[in-house]
Amino acid sequence: MIASLLSGQLLFAAAVLGALYALIGLGMNLVYGTMRLLNVAHGDILMLGAYAAFWWFTLTTLSPLIALPLVAALGAGIGLLLYVFLFRSQLAQGLPPEAIEARSLLLFFGLSVAIQNITALLFTATPRAYRHLDTVWQVGETAMTGNRIAALAVAGAILVGVLVFLRRTTFGMEIQALIQHREAARIVGIDVDRVQAVAIALGFASASLAGALLSMTEQVTPFMGFRFTIAAFVVVILGGLGNIRGGILAGFLLAVIEIYAVTLFSSEARSILIYGAFVAILVLRPQGLLGRARR
Repeated sequence: MIASLLSGQLLFAAAVLGALYALIGLGMNLVYGTMRLLNVAHGDILMLGAYAAFWWFTLTTLSPLIALPLVAALGAGIGLLLYVFLFRSQLAQGLPPEAIEARSLLLFFGLSVAIQNITALLFTATPRAYRHLDTVWQVGETAMTGNRIAALAVAGAILVGVLVFLRRTTFGMEIQALIQHREAARIVGIDVDRVQAVAIALGFASASLAGALLSMTEQVTPFMGFRFTIAAFVVVILGGLGNIRGGILAGFLLAVIEIYAVTLFSSEARSILIYGAFVAILVLRPQGLLGRARR
């Protein structure tokens, strides 16, 4: 029993899903951490990235991996437009975090419904899929498809790159400073408006990239985003609000819970264990796995 649970097949599946969950949660963490915006349309940005990759492959027959910079630019552009026309003026008013969260929740909810229905109107609600890098590679007793290996490699590289960027560059440190204390960051001379614009662009770009990677392994539909929005919220809460490193760890933990719940019990047990762990963290350690308790 223990040997089967530690099989390479399950570990590989958990690693792939964990890298994608960590990438999805990264985007939400950046947006919430820097601006306190509750983006319930996060999964819908992922869905747009998945459709962009699907149509790229369908129309050009070229690998969607080639289109990743374009997909990232699409997500970043949407984020910047929303920031400039919806959120910049509200954030400049100096509203309390609770008011910003409430307003952003309503705005993103309306945006989510609009994106889903416009996409369904343009492309219908019929699930779409394509085959790319679906060759099976056998390593010992572990079977791995090329698209899942590519998704793990790309998502892992992005996560490492973001961590290095946040820890080793001046601008990355400014983002972390804004996450830790907004007013203190402003007092020491950080250009808050510029940091917020970059953070929302990075957050939306990471979501759209995750969607493009997922499109190689899953069907694409206009309503696929809700599941990943919930996953992103669970990852952010588990890892600690605004805690980038904790969010990445939480993404892999969530994937392990999901993969092993389905393996040991059934697909129905997946949601029970995921939300059970979510509630347990909120009760026992509300600051998250790696978050620090506030005085």
